[in-house]
Amino acid sequence: MHELSDKPERISFAAYLELLMNLTRREVKGRYSQSLFGAGWAVAQPLAMMAVFTLVFSRLGQMPSGGAPYPLFAFAALVPWFFFSNSVTSGTMSLVTYRNIVTKTYFPREIVPLAQVASRLVDLAATSSLFAVLLVYYGAGGGRWMLLTPLFVLLLIVFTLGVTLATSAMNVFYRDVSPVVQISLQLWLFLTPVAYPLSAVPERYRAFFLLNPLTGVVEGLRAVLVFGRAPDWGVVGISAALIAAVFAGAFVLFKSTDKYFADVI
Repeated sequence: MHELSDKPERISFAAYLELLMNLTRREVKGRYSQSLFGAGWAVAQPLAMMAVFTLVFSRLGQMPSGGAPYPLFAFAALVPWFFFSNSVTSGTMSLVTYRNIVTKTYFPREIVPLAQVASRLVDLAATSSLFAVLLVYYGAGGGRWMLLTPLFVLLLIVFTLGVTLATSAMNVFYRDVSPVVQISLQLWLFLTPVAYPLSAVPERYRAFFLLNPLTGVVEGLRAVLVFGRAPDWGVVGISAALIAAVFAGAFVLFKSTDKYFADVI
């Protein structure tokens, strides 16, 4: 009896996993199948921004980079930022885009925004490969602290998924959420220590920047990858706690509203 009761659950999980993989493949193929440079566009985006930041913040603004080459300093933060930004941008519209299957088929609705985030892992891998090349070129990084990289990548993915769950759910009921998200992301970039280190923020404003969960992720990745040193565990701890709270809140919001998606969408 116990084996019979467990079998449908295993079958359902396998079916949902297959749906997630199919949606993820569809997103990747749709994004790059008719593109001349394919995944190269994922690299071009942060590369172009790195060039602009180097000119504006490093050459003209004399922004400190802790002794690291500024292009490497900036690119280390642009890699996670664009993963987050692009995932949230496309994920916000995901439930509306897939309204046909949302309204006609039962499945855990969180699979749709999850597929958007999963598809952006291809971009993350491409930009990370270029970042590895830059590390070798500048002779930076190395050491045992690099082993902490998966921790910060995990924090990045969890936070990205949490924000995407929340914005995609809200966008079902209020379609102006998408443009608000796009404007917010443009401002969010400059409120995250991407072009500058957290140490450059005046002390009286630093607490505000610590409320940004991406601060610990960006600063942590820079510390372990570019500088080869331990991250600021206080900053990382604050970000990790905020990320856990955001994800939990977003998941509760999503699951409490997903039963209305088919009627409203």
